[in-house]
Amino acid sequence: MSSSISDNLTSTQKARIEINKKKALLLRQSKITKRPHEKDQKSCIDGKVKRAPVDVDTGAGFFLESSDDTIDTKTTKQGITIIHEPGPLIEVDNLFCEECNKEFLDSYLFSKFDHPVCDSCRDEEKHSLITKTDAKNNYLLKDEDFDKREPPLKYIVRKNPHNDKWGDMKLYLMPQVWKRVLEVWGNEESLEAAREERSSNREKAKQKKFNKKLKELRMSVRSSLWRKDLSGHQHEYRDEIYDEDEDMYSKTCSSCGHVWSYEKM
Repeated sequence: MSSSISDNLTSTQKARIEINKKKALLLRQSKITKRPHEKDQKSCIDGKVKRAPVDVDTGAGFFLESSDDTIDTKTTKQGITIIHEPGPLIEVDNLFCEECNKEFLDSYLFSKFDHPVCDSCRDEEKHSLITKTDAKNNYLLKDEDFDKREPPLKYIVRKNPHNDKWGDMKLYLMPQVWKRVLEVWGNEESLEAAREERSSNREKAKQKKFNKKLKELRMSVRSSLWRKDLSGHQHEYRDEIYDEDEDMYSKTCSSCGHVWSYEKM
């Protein structure tokens, strides 16, 4: 259970927990007391002495071994020795806003997206959010560009405002998406060239589909208008002629001049 909870904490929260633990340990060490083993111990000794390592009962269920370094001691009239050990050095990774370079502890953009910008410098336009679908369509990104490339992009989940029954939306931070776009395409010119190529391919596909539909319509109309010639005249057609402009074939009767136009599927 504890491991699953710690996995959900942000790096800032984890750092704050470690700081609180070290502060509590330092405070506990400053209050450690030890009764002397001998009854004839001197009444009062102040100063710094060299002591051998000794196990000190912390009163918290474990013993603390003091180091060989010089420690501050003070013995009261009641015969209680108070040990003051030097506290540990606490190193904290300070967060600095990339906009104003001021130090801050936590912010909305850092907790949600690991983006080091304080709440004072957060701008609704500059730090806008974009859906995954829009990012893929506008910047020609793929799913692996969001999840597989290191580091994976952070996102928040929101209900779809258009229909509650649709799936939840993944919202990404626009500055991080644009940085990933430059990683994929290199520069804005390459992205624009890829956009134009995709648009051209779509237009060609649409035109090809339209021509196919038109050809099917023309064939259906001609087959419905064609009637079998029941007269006694029998056409004798010459060799077929192909018209490249119309994409049509035709034959002409040698006796009456009748022209028969047709297409080959």
